[in-house]
Amino acid sequence: MDWERVRLFLEVARAGQILKASKNLRLNHATIARQLTALERSLKTKLLERHTSGCTLTAAGEALLAAAERAESEFLKVGSSIGAAAESITGTVRVGAPDGLGNYFLADRLGALAAKHPGLVIQLVPLPRTFSLSRREADIAITLERPKQGRLILSKLTDYTLSVYAADTYLAREGPVKTQAELEGRLFVTHVEDFVYSRALDYASALGRLMSRRYECGSVVAQMEAVRAGHGVGILHDYAARRYPELRQLLPDLRFVRNYWLTSHPDTHETRRVQEVHRFIAASVKAARSSFEAS
Repeated sequence: MDWERVRLFLEVARAGQILKASKNLRLNHATIARQLTALERSLKTKLLERHTSGCTLTAAGEALLAAAERAESEFLKVGSSIGAAAESITGTVRVGAPDGLGNYFLADRLGALAAKHPGLVIQLVPLPRTFSLSRREADIAITLERPKQGRLILSKLTDYTLSVYAADTYLAREGPVKTQAELEGRLFVTHVEDFVYSRALDYASALGRLMSRRYECGSVVAQMEAVRAGHGVGILHDYAARRYPELRQLLPDLRFVRNYWLTSHPDTHETRRVQEVHRFIAASVKAARSSFEAS
């Protein structure tokens, strides 16, 4: 069996589309389609049902996918052990992280790590609604809830807090907020409900009953910028809000505690590049632990 053809099949199975797989691999989609056809002929069985909207696996395709992922895992482990003595760290590590942590904590720190290792490519990506470590959609993922399923290497990264904030310009214009009752009628800068992929993100309901006027943003960064600009009141990550002296924490007794979990897959965790990035993230958060809680 030609491993190169199997590798292409593996990418298509994960992407769900030949076109998407071709973009990921930077190969012509017609070339991939021909190689898949050749693989099916060599095995004398159909692996994929091809539709205009994408591809679905047949029973034989599901069986080959499982076998191919096991083989890929063994290649990764062998490569890690062979290269363990090398001084340089090379390859690509994809880190999936929530919007807030990715933008306000990991971005500059992982950038420093990438600068230190010229052969290392770190991809920092927003954590989607659903993702799969086993299908290599990420090598390391930071989640808002402890995963309950899957074969994972899992550790609690840290607790973090969120508080109610407004900008000095807003408070000067609209008046101070000293009690929850004084939130009534204010513009609430908050998330878009359809984008909430975890119960841990459902903290806005505590204030939504008081503030019927809403400006809903699809990202933590957008919420932060709207509050900083003085447009309304929002619930912000304390470790992010602390960066901006123009923001004022309101209602100090109203605080939301959540946590981050660090996860990786056993099949790729042992590779040196993944281990290094995993260790670096854990150490960076530990060193900054006090910044993740409200003062």
